[in-house]
Amino acid sequence: MTELDKTDAAAGAPRGGPRPRRIRGRRGVPLPLLVPALLGLAFLIVPLVALLVRAPWRSLPELLTSAEVWQALQLSLVCATAATAVSLVIGVPLAWLLARVEFRGRGLVRALVTLPLVLPPVVGGVALLMALGRNGIVGKSLDDWFGITLPFTTAGVVIAEAFVAMPFLVISVEGTLRAADPRFEEAAATLGASRFTAFRRVTLPLIAPGIAAGAVLAWARALGEFGATITFAGNFPGRTQTMPLAVYLALQSDPEAAIALSLVLLTVSVAVLAGLRDRWMTAG
Repeated sequence: MTELDKTDAAAGAPRGGPRPRRIRGRRGVPLPLLVPALLGLAFLIVPLVALLVRAPWRSLPELLTSAEVWQALQLSLVCATAATAVSLVIGVPLAWLLARVEFRGRGLVRALVTLPLVLPPVVGGVALLMALGRNGIVGKSLDDWFGITLPFTTAGVVIAEAFVAMPFLVISVEGTLRAADPRFEEAAATLGASRFTAFRRVTLPLIAPGIAAGAVLAWARALGEFGATITFAGNFPGRTQTMPLAVYLALQSDPEAAIALSLVLLTVSVAVLAGLRDRWMTAG
């Protein structure tokens, strides 16, 4: 038996007969799937392309440097950053609690934490008014005892943005904590480290990428918040008028300014997606 015959016999081919040929599957896309897929792609992309086509590129620098637009842009950046800081301070411990501590009703707590993700923002603003307004269950005490009034102030903008943005941070950090190996924390505990020291010296460096990703998502969400902000903080130029509110107001009187502000928000969103593509847009 020749070497060729041995190879054919090992491959299951009849001796002296033709070698079996591999059958490759067709890689064409079925038309019933291709057409709606292309329609869906166009549905999502055409409005963005229209925004770019209709943008007043020649007058864009002048529009973005106008007093009203710059005021709204500056306030949005400051409030979104402050809301992200608030989310980090209270959101990271909350994510650790949900990921590392077993307690009764943890599923319910997790559902309540993620509720702002699906709750209409206007409803969130009304809920904040009922809780922190001057006659709210907490806001009344703040006003009577400390003279602190939160609605229709810049601090109210930060609170409204943190309310809708913090769940993004909590979900990201909790997922990273669940993926992190808890044996590192246990090893630190066997070496005499307290639980807080192990969290600060071991856990935080491990989950730093998840915290960064969650912070960026929370910042972007806070920057684009509209419903809860206008309901809880109002729309006062220089004090509570953020970029989304300025877009809504400018659309009625100065469409070019509305397009310019929309381009800024679009640029920020694209930058966030580009920065997080290695985090959750690619696999493997």
